[in-house]
Amino acid sequence: MSAAADAGAAAELAGPQRTQSAVPPLQLQVLPRGATLDFQPGENLLALLLREGIPVSYSCMAGRCGTCRCRLAVPGEAGEEGGDGAPRSVLACQTRLTASGRVEIEEPDEITVHPARSVRAHVVALEAPTHDVRIVRLQASKPLSFSPGQYASVQFADAPARPFSMASLPGAALLEFHIRLVPGGQASGVVAGRLQLGDAVRVSGPLGSAYLRTAHTGPVLCVAGGTGLAPVLSILGALRARGGAAPVHLYFGVRSAQDVYGLEALRQLASGWPALQTRVVVAQGPAPAPHRTGLLPELLATELGDGASCAGWRAYVCGAPGMVDAVTAVLLSKGLAEHHVHADAFVSAAPAVAA
Repeated sequence: MSAAADAGAAAELAGPQRTQSAVPPLQLQVLPRGATLDFQPGENLLALLLREGIPVSYSCMAGRCGTCRCRLAVPGEAGEEGGDGAPRSVLACQTRLTASGRVEIEEPDEITVHPARSVRAHVVALEAPTHDVRIVRLQASKPLSFSPGQYASVQFADAPARPFSMASLPGAALLEFHIRLVPGGQASGVVAGRLQLGDAVRVSGPLGSAYLRTAHTGPVLCVAGGTGLAPVLSILGALRARGGAAPVHLYFGVRSAQDVYGLEALRQLASGWPALQTRVVVAQGPAPAPHRTGLLPELLATELGDGASCAGWRAYVCGAPGMVDAVTAVLLSKGLAEHHVHADAFVSAAPAVAA
């Protein structure tokens, strides 16, 4: 995003200009850069960072996408041990600063910012790989810039817009989405019963912070549950295109054997790419070889080993919130740093209730 766009975003977040106060400015230390910024009480954190030229990821500026998540510490905050203010996770776009402190954001080479936009698209392909999953491919009227692992807000017909992850690579001719059919779901109901080739769709984005960190060249672990495979396919495709010998592990979990899909896409990724090791895990019922049986968190806890260390790895975890939380806890216990676990929890919208 351009400097002019950043300045515009900062002005939008800051709101109407206030008369300069005689109150001495407070100070915010920015780690790991070491910069110290002066600010007035009540300033928006994201607006401050953008105004001062600090590289930071952001997208929706409304607290929905999680892209601007960082860690803020304010010395003397109530309840913190020793009164030193342990860092807490915040969304920069939703945070007003009221006291001096410090903020921890990712290194500049880990930050990616794409201009948010809304594009028109039309359906060019529909597939039903399982009884409750649909793959929708769209031809967009204009390119949508995004990083592998991000998602977009997609609106089918008159249904409410819903977030779905891109399974395609940035720059691909088509946008690909994997949509699980939710009983009573308004958006997935349209996809299941009414969507046809040629139908118009609106796609807005990109959103989300669980995108591929391109500066990292070490081992990568991807954990996908159900249609969490979609963003992981995008991440794996980008890693394969980049090359490198560092190991890449994929754990793909589903409820039963009939829910397994995407095997041909995974086979094509693995062809000529020995670094990729794939494990398909079935939670319930028998699993045909070479698939495993069990739950993803338990299998990871066992296979990573009691003394294993994931220090230096990056992990991308996508799927149902319960699975994401449990897998993240396992990875942290194995030595993977919290800020190296990039998670995207899929939350289904509640069906509308008739009055």
